[in-house]
Amino acid sequence: MSFTDLPVAAAWSHRDARSGFEVVHLWRDGDGHRMEGCTTAVEDDQAWYVQYEITVDSGWTTRSARITGRSPTGWHTVLIESDGAGRWVIDGTEAPHLDGCLDVDLESSAMTNMLPVHRLALPAGGCAAAPAVYVRATDLYVARLEQNYRRTSDDGTRQRYDYSAPAFDFACRLIYDASGLVLSYPGIATRVA
Repeated sequence: MSFTDLPVAAAWSHRDARSGFEVVHLWRDGDGHRMEGCTTAVEDDQAWYVQYEITVDSGWTTRSARITGRSPTGWHTVLIESDGAGRWVIDGTEAPHLDGCLDVDLESSAMTNMLPVHRLALPAGGCAAAPAVYVRATDLYVARLEQNYRRTSDDGTRQRYDYSAPAFDFACRLIYDASGLVLSYPGIATRVA
């Protein structure tokens, strides 16, 4: 089952791990897509916000991400760029430790979990590793995050994936709408618009 067109905007209520809200606007950009959003939250008694602009190519491979944030640690900005083949540059410096990653995953965002699902286009029962360029919320520190997605049976028009991030000893079942945006991210966020 392929995804329908993306809505022009979406929003999530973040709860449990943090208390906050995320809004994103999405549109076609040439052959790919562009997403501009912002998350504001309180986590571990720290208030922060993260604003992001992400572009993906026609195959849903992340090509660039500009992220700006403010937290008790100060203002931070990072520009992440990819050649589309898994090689990355962070603020103009090559980042070989990220080789092989094709997606960006923002700790602050529920939206970014749609990127590998669109790119992988897994059939029911299919599974794949999807290492990502991971950006922390409070200081925008960039690291590699090993992730796995396994598509389970669909629930009508909703695709379901068993997701795991072993570094955080975290696993859950993600539920996506017909356009491939996360509806339910247990312990993190729920789609509200």
